[in-house]
Amino acid sequence: MKLRHLVVVVAIADHGSVLRAADRLTLAQPAVTRSLRELEHILGVQLFVRGPRGVTPTPSGEVFLEHARAALAELRRAGERVSGLAKGAMGTVRVGTLLAGSSVLLPQAIADLKRSHPGVTVAVFDATFDTHAPRLLSGELDLIVGRLNPITRRGRLRQIKLCYEPMRLVARREHPALAQQEATLASLLAYPWILPLQQTALRHEVEQAFADEGLELPADLVECTSILTMRALLRQTDMIAVLPELIATADRDLAPLAVPLERIRRPVGVTLVQGRPLAPLAARLLDLLRERAAAI
Repeated sequence: MKLRHLVVVVAIADHGSVLRAADRLTLAQPAVTRSLRELEHILGVQLFVRGPRGVTPTPSGEVFLEHARAALAELRRAGERVSGLAKGAMGTVRVGTLLAGSSVLLPQAIADLKRSHPGVTVAVFDATFDTHAPRLLSGELDLIVGRLNPITRRGRLRQIKLCYEPMRLVARREHPALAQQEATLASLLAYPWILPLQQTALRHEVEQAFADEGLELPADLVECTSILTMRALLRQTDMIAVLPELIATADRDLAPLAVPLERIRRPVGVTLVQGRPLAPLAARLLDLLRERAAAI
């Protein structure tokens, strides 16, 4: 097995076809096909099946791809560390971010890192935890910052608690609900809502909060985890959203509603791969996250 086998199989999986993988790698299609066949012969299994829209990994292919991505990521990190030593602390830190922690904590830590290491590149990817976790395991991400989720991949991930950030119901400052003397969750059902995506832990907690009050979820809702989209909707409409308290207090156009969400209180922290040491720059970012969280 050679390095080109790993590069080819990951490119085919990423682009969904041998032809697109060949274009991406600037290779002839027969060369890519030959490398795939060589690898399948070495492993003794079929890695992809053809379909009307391209190729998809077989179960054996999915398993091999996880290791191939991790191996390529380790080689990339090794190159970045050596390059950083040669060029004076240059390199890339790849961070997956969730809603909580992305508005204040992470930007402050990144700014601190850039002041001391101006040559470093910090790549930030916004998605759900279920999307980030496989990329973290494969080495495409160095760490995940946000509300800590129950770890489903026990033994493979570890979490570091940084701080608690309460969740609040938030609306625009001129929202009519702010004039209510004793607003309740039930009284807010008359307005449209923005809720997290169904596959997120926060969505399950919000659903439980409604269930505890004997209430159904709002009928008029938008499902969204993009903070930019949520802020725009909140400012322009009478929508209500569940947001981290720091977002609510940092935005002059938004205001928290006086309806407590005591049950929705999960710590903000960092998720890492168990047993995988961080590269120096990623480790420095983690230190700065700890410092900023202590101040918060």
